[in-house]
Amino acid sequence: MTDLYAEALSTFAGLFEEARASREVEPNAMTVATADQNRQPSARTVLLKAFDERGFVFYTHLDSHKGRELQANPQAALLFLWRSLREAGIQVRIEGRVEQVSDAEADAYFASRPRMSQIGAWASLQSKTLASREEFDARVATTEASFDGRDVPRPDGWSGLRVVPQRIEFWYGAQFRLHERWCYEVGADGQWSKRMLFP
Repeated sequence: MTDLYAEALSTFAGLFEEARASREVEPNAMTVATADQNRQPSARTVLLKAFDERGFVFYTHLDSHKGRELQANPQAALLFLWRSLREAGIQVRIEGRVEQVSDAEADAYFASRPRMSQIGAWASLQSKTLASREEFDARVATTEASFDGRDVPRPDGWSGLRVVPQRIEFWYGAQFRLHERWCYEVGADGQWSKRMLFP
């Protein structure tokens, strides 16, 4: 890990802790933007579950809308928005390639989830059409009964996706839109650079 990449990750970690200690309701909420094979963009909010020098991890079913898009086009952009921090809020933008976490990582995270969240992962055909809420409630009840008295294993196709950063930008809000922006970027040679951007 280069010094500049380590600096960027350390900056993110510090801001993330600041957000967790603040009045932000869901500090690990992040927008994930993807694009399909036809370059049609799509975005949704998910929860960051882990980050380290390997990248930023969230979990989903691989057959979901975002899962299918990321398998076809394994590039994503992440956006954290912490409105309550400092003078006028902080944004962190991350762009990079996407890879699946190991089965061991996915198993460990799935085992740490509340039991009803585990049940829900089995009951939901994520992103597929649902006729009624009653249908889903019935699927949850059936799934819960099928695992009665035993551990719930991770479903096939349910896993974690890691965004491996190629660009990280820190946006520090200021009055009158006189913001401060810092961009860290990795070049084709694998070396990271750092530059300031106009607001």
